[in-house]
Amino acid sequence: MRTFTNRTARKLALAGAVTATGLLLAACGTADGMSGMDHGGTSASATTGAPASPPAGGTAAPAPGAFNDADVMFAQMMIPHHQQALEMAELADGRAEDSEVKKLVAAIERAQDPEIQKMKAWLMGWGRPESASHGSGGGHSMAGMMSEQDMKDLAAVKGKAFDRKFAELMIAHHNGAVDMAKEERKSGKNATAKALADDVVRTQSEEVAALRKILDRL
Repeated sequence: MRTFTNRTARKLALAGAVTATGLLLAACGTADGMSGMDHGGTSASATTGAPASPPAGGTAAPAPGAFNDADVMFAQMMIPHHQQALEMAELADGRAEDSEVKKLVAAIERAQDPEIQKMKAWLMGWGRPESASHGSGGGHSMAGMMSEQDMKDLAAVKGKAFDRKFAELMIAHHNGAVDMAKEERKSGKNATAKALADDVVRTQSEEVAALRKILDRL
């Protein structure tokens, strides 16, 4: 009976030592993993240990690293700018006739909605609001934004008339976005935000060139 007891005690002691060692290694691994994370000192995980929640329907993470007011302004202004481009693209359903216009509409929808989600996540991670309200008479003006009348005029036409109107308005809209992105490249600090600005300049400049070709043949 004594032999069985001693053997059982030794097994329990060994199991306890293995468990303790495993817990210690896991704790060290967690500490090392956290020490390698860079949240720029602004995300919820950096201060509370809980990850910042992405915007509804989004999976993007906050942009890591330092940021400045130009980065914040870029995101705050580009979100509604992109949203209006999506509204314009939505009007093409049942109205657009030209196959190239339809192809560009699909490209705009494919690119700009994910970019909106990214920028919303950045602002959340930076602790900044989605809309810019800086006391300048209802916010900063954004280059290339359509008026309410522009949107009504676009919605009122179909076929070739829509294709032409859409191309004209989207050229102006894209040029405004390119100007905003160039300002971010010049004045921004956050590497992730500046990389998106590079993408906006490249892709929307290419789309402007394609829209101009469409206008030339319509």
